[in-house]
Amino acid sequence: MGGMFDRDLDRNEANHQPLTPLSFLERAARVYPSRTAIIHGAERTDYATFYARSRRLGSALQRAGIGKGDTVTVMLPNTPPMLEAHFGVPMTKGVLHSLNTRLDAAIIAFQLDHAQTRIAIVDTEFAEVFAAALDLCSVKPLVINVVDGQYPADAPHPAGAMIGDLDYESFLASGDPEFAWSMPDDEWDAISLNYTSGTTGNPKGVVYHHRGAALMGYGNIVASGLGRYAVYLWTLPMFHCNGWCFPWTLALQFGTHVCLRWVRAKPIYDAIADHGVTHLCGAPIVMSTLINAKEEEKRRFPHTVSFNTAAASPPEAILAGMAEAGFEVTHLYGLTETYGPAVVNEWQQEWDALEPGARAARKARQGVRYPSLENLAVLDPQTLEPVPADGRTIGEVMFRGNIVMKGYLKNAKASAEAFAGGWFHSGDLGVLYPDGYIQLKDRSKDIIISGGENISSIEVEDAIYKFPGVGTCAVVACADEKWGETPLAFVEMKPGHAAEAAEILAHCRKVLAPFKCPRHVLFEDIPKTSTGKIQKFALRRRAEEFAMAGQEARPSA
Repeated sequence: MGGMFDRDLDRNEANHQPLTPLSFLERAARVYPSRTAIIHGAERTDYATFYARSRRLGSALQRAGIGKGDTVTVMLPNTPPMLEAHFGVPMTKGVLHSLNTRLDAAIIAFQLDHAQTRIAIVDTEFAEVFAAALDLCSVKPLVINVVDGQYPADAPHPAGAMIGDLDYESFLASGDPEFAWSMPDDEWDAISLNYTSGTTGNPKGVVYHHRGAALMGYGNIVASGLGRYAVYLWTLPMFHCNGWCFPWTLALQFGTHVCLRWVRAKPIYDAIADHGVTHLCGAPIVMSTLINAKEEEKRRFPHTVSFNTAAASPPEAILAGMAEAGFEVTHLYGLTETYGPAVVNEWQQEWDALEPGARAARKARQGVRYPSLENLAVLDPQTLEPVPADGRTIGEVMFRGNIVMKGYLKNAKASAEAFAGGWFHSGDLGVLYPDGYIQLKDRSKDIIISGGENISSIEVEDAIYKFPGVGTCAVVACADEKWGETPLAFVEMKPGHAAEAAEILAHCRKVLAPFKCPRHVLFEDIPKTSTGKIQKFALRRRAEEFAMAGQEARPSA
């Protein structure tokens, strides 16, 4: 029905090519072959070499039998082989599966079997746990060992031994630096596989396609203000949503990757001061690491560094501390299923004139859709009708667009549930403001229902964070005979600070409605993921234990 505009105007190789981020690196190597692409310790890698090594990897993998739809698993830190894998693996039309480096052997084994891994590239730092996983899984992948010549002298533990005899550099040497890789057959083809955290049952395998990865590249540049020749520090794990797709993104602006094996304050400050880092990403825990660093670990730098953070909005005190230290924080939000960040808090200039509390309230909003996302909405999860844009009515945050996953690997039921009604259902609850900005209120499973009233755990956490000296806090539901559920608060104080449970409870009563106040405060270590997110599922188990022991018989601190 296109009429004259479709008559004899067909797609062909000249006017239609599949979108893929692989072409980003080819262009960068052609335009700026001698520009520094990667800094890793004392090593410097230019774009020509980065591209040649990625092609060598693709060639060697292909010679080892990797082809379309085959899985190559990597267990690597933020080092050059991880960047090379992001290009070399999909150059074969294979699929890159990045393992969370903090997983235990059983979960690694599950993922290897579920992904049907053919080849695994493993840094020797993780050899022990990976070898244990190989004993548990059914697949028997070829293992390639990465022995890092830049392994830090002050490492917290030794590098570990190889699994077998095949090392990464020898494997690369067998490949062709002129490998004639080809574009994907279809931009819908899978490029990577990332597993969810698996807080209930086994983790789900989230499949990304070439189109989404390419569009995230462009979207990241716009949303993050990533200028030409940007210098990006790898504080965000590259295994996490493929590093929010920044391994591919940076080549578009001929930027420099600064590798970082571990998130530690001194190396971060050194990298910023010595290499002129312009951008970094990470969870709020990275900000805490920076502003709570010892004075001798800190360095001064003349420029402002852009810090993109996801997860919960950082407390006002942390935002102020970051600004004082020379960082400009941008709040992002997304999920593994949306290639990482798909929502950005686009800052309005007039908000600068607001008083601090109102300004912090604006900063706490998750924001508006990413440039590469087609639609973002807060809907009633049953009717799929939009909630009123009043900043109060809670609905489920839903996504629609090209940076939403293909689906869950080998899990049609979960995919169908996630895409019911033509929207991706995030499971996050939020509100919509009149200006179109959204703000999260909770995960659907984290809403506390006390005496029939809904309590947002985020609201209670925000109140506790305002108490002086609180470093980290988390609030979950705790079974209560009278109310059904009441809030239970877990608190970690900053070094050098202390508090009594009664003090925090009294503070809460001053700023919250009585029914929203926690009944108990537990001063305990709060479990977190490798990306700094609080593991609420572990705290819910702890709350069950606390309730079973009898709340009234237990101390509240």
